[in-house]
Order: sequence, then structure tokens, then C-alpha cells
Amino acid sequence: MNDQERRALGEEKIKDVYAGDVVVPPEGYAFTDIMLKQLFAELWTRETLSMRDKRILLLGIIAEKGEPTTFKIQIKASLKRGEINPEEAREFLLFIAQYSGYPRAASMLGPVEEAIAEVAKETAGSAE
Repeated sequence: MNDQERRALGEEKIKDVYAGDVVVPPEGYAFTDIMLKQLFAELWTRETLSMRDKRILLLGIIAEKGEPTTFKIQIKASLKRGEINPEEAREFLLFIAQYSGYPRAASMLGPVEEAIAEVAKETAGSAE
């Protein structure tokens, strides 16, 4: 596969992973070009782990890093894609609190509830 094909595959995969909520970065910036060609075209397309497994692993890493904004983006995408449900999203925080600490998990309470509410609103809006 050539670079353009890898980029095209990466663009499609990033749209899929983030349920269309992330803008595909324009070509020409090394950081995002490599990210699309490697992370999304090569890693996210592998079939050894399911998308749900990859997402849960990623959520654990992001939680440990203490990144509530990124955690919300991932939770929202996972909810929209049907990989998890709201109860599971909330349960993650209980587990995170035990292994990463209550302050870290508490910082993600708001973002998780925001993501759940946003997906519920979007889902209700599309059903009308």
C-alpha cells in the first residue's frame, strides 16, 4: 500500500473511530500525516482486538494520564458507536478510582455525564 492509500485508509478509520465527530486533519503536517498513516491506517484497522477492546484499553490509559477532555471524546465516540452503554461508562469510573485514585476518577465524572447527555440528545434529535 502506498502513502496515499495509507492516508486514505487512515482518514476513513479516524472518521469511524470517532463516529464522525473528529475533523480529519489536512495533509501536509508531519505529526498528523504520520498519525493517520500509522495509528489509524495500521493499528486501528488490525483485527486481533475488537474496537471495543481497543477503546477500553485506550480509556484506561487516558484515565491514568488524567486527561478528562480526551476521556470524554473517547467515551462519547464509544457510546455513539454502541461499544459501551452509559452504565458501563459510569462503571469505568469506579474501577479507575480504585487503580488510579479518586481525584483522577472524579475529574472525569463531569465529562462522562456530558458525553452521555450529548449522545442521548443527538440520538433523540435523529429519531424525530
